[in-house]
Amino acid sequence: MDKNSSALPLVLLAEQFARLPGIGMKSAERLAYHVMQMDESQVREFADALMNAKHTVHTCRICQNLTENEVCPICSDVRRDSSTICVVESPKDITAFERTREYKGVYHVLHGLISPIDNITPDKLRIKELLSRLDGSVSEVIMATNPTVEGEATAMYISKLIKPLGVKVTRLAFGLPVGGILEFADEITLFKALENRNEI
Repeated sequence: MDKNSSALPLVLLAEQFARLPGIGMKSAERLAYHVMQMDESQVREFADALMNAKHTVHTCRICQNLTENEVCPICSDVRRDSSTICVVESPKDITAFERTREYKGVYHVLHGLISPIDNITPDKLRIKELLSRLDGSVSEVIMATNPTVEGEATAMYISKLIKPLGVKVTRLAFGLPVGGILEFADEITLFKALENRNEI
């Protein structure tokens, strides 16, 4: 968007949209122009929804998933098998697994992967919170990080911490493509990966 030919507030709005993941400058410009076509009440609702989500959504004190309550619905569901914890990179991955309707255990969200090049070290992830859950009632931890260099490194690092505790650590069987992203996998591929997981 040309700052000389467009109103500065519109340019600034587009730049904010462009900061979102997956939004290029062209898409950001379209979104900015779309906002200008909206009624003022719609814009206010949009802004209120952003602020409301930011102020009311936080991490579950058990699994670190995003929730508006102290404990998320999955952790508070007594029908879930709390002896199996599926470790994922982000809350989006939980949504992907829940679509399969086959996994009955609980989750743990790391909120990232170990990546020295990006200055993401183990202490910046929710690993300490995971280890505090291994109190003797957990029999298996499934490492369900993406099959990338960072995902593999994170899975191996965490498995080395857990194994001395006598808890079985498994890795998804990747019929998932190497370098693939869990969020975009279809339900059958994810279910098969879960079903055929391997011990690490």
